[in-house]
Amino acid sequence: MKTETTIQGLSASLSPARSARKIIGFVPTMGNLHEGHLNLVREARKLCDVVVVSIFVNPIQFGPNEDFENYPRTLEQDSRLLADVGCDIVFAPTVEQMYGNKPRFTNISVSDITNDLCGLQRPGHFDGVAVVVTKLFNIVQPNFAFFGQKDYQQLAVIRQFVRDLNIPLEVIGVPITRAEDGLALSSRNGYLTEEQRKIAPTIFQSLKAAEQELHNGVSLVEVLENIKHTLTQVGFIVDYVQARTPELQKIEEFNQNVILFIAAKLGTTRLIDNLQVKQTV
Repeated sequence: MKTETTIQGLSASLSPARSARKIIGFVPTMGNLHEGHLNLVREARKLCDVVVVSIFVNPIQFGPNEDFENYPRTLEQDSRLLADVGCDIVFAPTVEQMYGNKPRFTNISVSDITNDLCGLQRPGHFDGVAVVVTKLFNIVQPNFAFFGQKDYQQLAVIRQFVRDLNIPLEVIGVPITRAEDGLALSSRNGYLTEEQRKIAPTIFQSLKAAEQELHNGVSLVEVLENIKHTLTQVGFIVDYVQARTPELQKIEEFNQNVILFIAAKLGTTRLIDNLQVKQTV
């Protein structure tokens, strides 16, 4: 496995694969890797001849009071994990390599589907994601790019600008990887205290209970209220509990497949999760 820290170095490393028309798979990450990230690499390995993983903590997707400075940088550990699951090239650029030292005047902004959910709570976040992911797509030029479905809104945003801007690659969404107790794996789970970690699986438990309620005929409005109540009772501060269609449009009744979204804080740690509930005929 190679590690490249410059765009030029990465291009040189990928040149033989491009010349041989090999299929290039790409997994963008911010490092501090867990089993969810490794599953993305495993999926890429199944479909692609060459797998590139980027590790870059992107400053422009963090808000002013978010955890950019404290976000764990664990490149050595990440590299060992990636080598074990068959990554070919790690791309670990500096901020200067990605953004240069001149002002950036270009932005990429996806409207409508970024107006609520995490977009409402984190203004500018999805613009920052869209800019960095587009830059990485241009640098790596993969055939396939792999993203987890835990960040469902992010996945939808990326699919949207890839389609709108005719970026020549296919975006693959990979199902959420969970701990044995159901908690969605996330780099931010490491911020939880031991006590908070015991409470955190309530998010997934409430989603599964909601799925059962919907199939039992309980109204969508009542189901969402029940989730909020459950989470608040055990100590979460709820950012939102919402229902959307798979295309992220608002939905009032369970008359088609629906995705339930949760964002909530335990102490200072913000956790997100989602579950697709399929309508039974």
